[in-house]
Amino acid sequence: MKNHGSRYTPAVDYTVLAVGVATLDIINFVDRYPPEDRKVRALDQRVSRGGNSANTLEVLARRGHRCRWAGVLVDEPDGRRITSSLDEFGIDYSGARLERTGKVPTSYITASRVTGSRTVVHYRAQPEFSAEDFSRIPLGDLHWLHIEGRAPGETRSMIQRVRRERPELPISLEFEKPRPGIDTLIDALAEAPQGATRILPEVLIFNRDYVTSRGYTDAEPFLRECAPAGATCFCTWGVSGAWVRTRTGDLHHHPTWEPSSVVDTIGAGDVFNAGVIEVMLRREDPLAALAHATHLAGMKCGQVGFEGLDETETPTFM
Repeated sequence: MKNHGSRYTPAVDYTVLAVGVATLDIINFVDRYPPEDRKVRALDQRVSRGGNSANTLEVLARRGHRCRWAGVLVDEPDGRRITSSLDEFGIDYSGARLERTGKVPTSYITASRVTGSRTVVHYRAQPEFSAEDFSRIPLGDLHWLHIEGRAPGETRSMIQRVRRERPELPISLEFEKPRPGIDTLIDALAEAPQGATRILPEVLIFNRDYVTSRGYTDAEPFLRECAPAGATCFCTWGVSGAWVRTRTGDLHHHPTWEPSSVVDTIGAGDVFNAGVIEVMLRREDPLAALAHATHLAGMKCGQVGFEGLDETETPTFM
């Protein structure tokens, strides 16, 4: 599979690979979310490419980074809509696995104009991207690897390969929501031998949905008790802002950057991830990454889509 032309020209000497899913999002904007067994008229509708890792790369591509995406595509009309969007932003998907049958993941999203919240019904009929698929992707030109925490065994094998072949390559790993066996992945990564065979990623990013599934109602105790030592751990918490626990164990909070009005929260977490990666790529302070990511995510909540996020300057921190 080859990319076609793009109107986005990389302007930053960094290449980021993200492994995860790309979806078709069908978004209905309503005045307010309807009660069960009721009908409501949509105020607007948008059909677009979504997916955590793909969204994160779109933001990074808009901001001038070279981006590569790896995941599973399906040779069907909606799959071609996804590749067309990746082409638009110059995101290289030559490492993707192409299925001849099946259906690309599809998210049916109802977004409330009153609250800015979104409710998602997700359907998928395709396999996960595997460690074997990942083994065919060249790593030599990468400056950062970002992985959605999905199939734990496959994810661990991917990280182990990187540690063997590119031990200096920084890795970020996202824990978005509870998945079978995902809790064991944290323990397996944290308990692996240190030094040359260390597999713990440099950056872990936890979402509120994942943290609450572990029985926590606040980010701070989770980060103190469950986040593995030796990694920089971020945790997003919606309107309450976000936290980071540094490698040395220091815990810091940054409040939400509030737009004049909350318009659309779809993809805000993915934007946050892009902000973290953008600053950490330059080996900047984690507090700087926290501030930048929170700002970008807040800006996104004040608008529909990601247009214009490339106009916000990347801060320079001392």
